[in-house]
Amino acid sequence: MSSEYLSYQEILRKCELLNEQYELNDEYFGNIVDQLLASDRSANEVIMDGFQQLLQQVSEEMTKMEGFMDAKASCFMGCAFCCYFPIIITELEAKTMKRIIDNWPEERRQRIMNHLEQYLSTYKDEIEHVTSLDRENDPDFKRKYIASQVPCPMLDTETNMCMAYEIRPIPCRTYVNYSDPKVCAENYLPKETFSYEFLYEFYMGALNEILQELYEDGEPNFVDYPTDVWQYDYLANWVKDWVSTEQNS
Repeated sequence: MSSEYLSYQEILRKCELLNEQYELNDEYFGNIVDQLLASDRSANEVIMDGFQQLLQQVSEEMTKMEGFMDAKASCFMGCAFCCYFPIIITELEAKTMKRIIDNWPEERRQRIMNHLEQYLSTYKDEIEHVTSLDRENDPDFKRKYIASQVPCPMLDTETNMCMAYEIRPIPCRTYVNYSDPKVCAENYLPKETFSYEFLYEFYMGALNEILQELYEDGEPNFVDYPTDVWQYDYLANWVKDWVSTEQNS
């Protein structure tokens, strides 16, 4: 393995260092909440902006931890091996993503909706298969899902680029490789990769705080709180709802 990449043992040592010595300051997430709730923006704008700012904060926290560990990701633009992983998000996140997409310039919005419609048509049978896997009780469900090689709905398979990169959800942005990129090409679930999924607790806690405050103040918005916070499903299934609504509108 090239010396420019970390070995598995080096990654383990850096993870141990991070666990033992790094202190994550959740004040940054709290500041985002406070600033948004103190603004005079509409509830819908607060939710959409909060979603995007908190996702960005997750990315910034990862950068800080990489600096602490002296680790540089070997992921690169056009690498899409992890874009075949199961992406599971809440209805809150799905609704917010769709609302943000609906506010994009019409050309971009229409391009992604056309892409999603084609995606559902192309992978109809495969989607039905992978989303029927028992993710709650089958410890091997993730490997089975990846082995089916069903791409994320947001992946443009011609360019290997995400069509909604700036609002990609937590599972997409917290999975990182610090070793040789070939480990991803050669393994469905390489042991060398690293996940910052523990940041989900900070992100969702802050997002829930925003929704709770808006709910208690009686401000109308597009979220059914608290139900939408606890409803999880595959992004592919949420996309079915998006496309169906679009076609029936």
